[in-house]
Amino acid sequence: MFLSAILLALREIRRNLMRSFLTTLGVVIGVAAVITMVTLGNGATRVITDQISSLGSNLLIMRPGQRMMGPGGGGGAPRFRVSDVEAIATQVSSLRAVAPTTTTGVTLVVGGENWTSTVNGTTNAFFTAGNWNLAAGRFFTEDEERLGLASCVIGNTVREKLFGGQNPLGAQMRVRKFNCEVVGVLASKGQGAMGQDQDDVVILPLPTVQRRLTGNRKDVPSIMISMQDGAETEYVMEQIRTLMRERRKLSDGDEDNFNILDTKQIAETLSSTIGTMTTLLGAVAAVSLLVGGIGIMNIMLVSVTERTREIGIRLAIGALEHEVLLQFLIEAVALSAFGGLSGIVLAIISCVILSGLMGMPFLFDPSINLLSFFFSALIGVLFGYMPARRAASLDPIEALRHE
Repeated sequence: MFLSAILLALREIRRNLMRSFLTTLGVVIGVAAVITMVTLGNGATRVITDQISSLGSNLLIMRPGQRMMGPGGGGGAPRFRVSDVEAIATQVSSLRAVAPTTTTGVTLVVGGENWTSTVNGTTNAFFTAGNWNLAAGRFFTEDEERLGLASCVIGNTVREKLFGGQNPLGAQMRVRKFNCEVVGVLASKGQGAMGQDQDDVVILPLPTVQRRLTGNRKDVPSIMISMQDGAETEYVMEQIRTLMRERRKLSDGDEDNFNILDTKQIAETLSSTIGTMTTLLGAVAAVSLLVGGIGIMNIMLVSVTERTREIGIRLAIGALEHEVLLQFLIEAVALSAFGGLSGIVLAIISCVILSGLMGMPFLFDPSINLLSFFFSALIGVLFGYMPARRAASLDPIEALRHE
């Protein structure tokens, strides 16, 4: 009985292929839209997470002032000293690296080529804290760090813009009014969490930048602090906060004149925001599934009207009401299920194309695909039941009289 009902339903669908296709179009679009929105949202979340992770391992960034500000920020709050960096490194537990950083923009010149980039004055701890690896060359020697010699490590973008295909190691690069020797090239990291090019950077020893570029030989605008794996972030942050309040001579009633930013919190906040937007867009896209369900119900009602005499004949020769109901219900479910499968295929193709265009990974999520297919079939049951019930409840005699 069930098999014959399926065959009858499929025969009827095949008899009106164009109408069946147009009926399922709403479901196709709805399923494709939901899967596409969720998949792209997952890809965007992965990109944000990877970009935040590329900043460093378990990274904290400490800056003057009560909130994060621009490169020279602090809003009048006193900057840090190199002695603060040394105190944090020796007195706070569970740390991998503590790096003072001072940043400024400069124009770099090599031969006839010039390029405006960012120069960071720091120590070798910066490379550990920021998860930087070398593509070629070396990091700073102890003498270069201590004496502030004119040695630099450059990012991949700077190498491409100024040296092209030439080997930059050992070459002289002009940084404002002095020349520095390129001793290392960093491995590429790509785009950062805020859209900046992480490879467009030049690293110099901290004393070199303080003496030759900023003119301030004592102050440190920011400190990068990398925690060990498994360290309790809140405990470490509280240790740092207590130490810095003591060193900056803040009384119990004074507010902190510095801030400590946990990059993991940024990742979680951005991921949560993207997740919320993805859910919202998915919910909006799901509305088209309901529209598709209404379309299926409408066509099934029309089909019942067109086939009233056929239904009457089936009932008259002994077909039971539940058999007629099952036939029309199967037709509705078959239409919606076919729409669901087509929507999944369309969504996968769209996601592959859009992921490539938007530069994000394509993350296939079986759960959202199965869930979308399940809901498309459920819509067929919900919206197909009323027409099927109407067909099954027809009076055979009245149905046979129908023209």
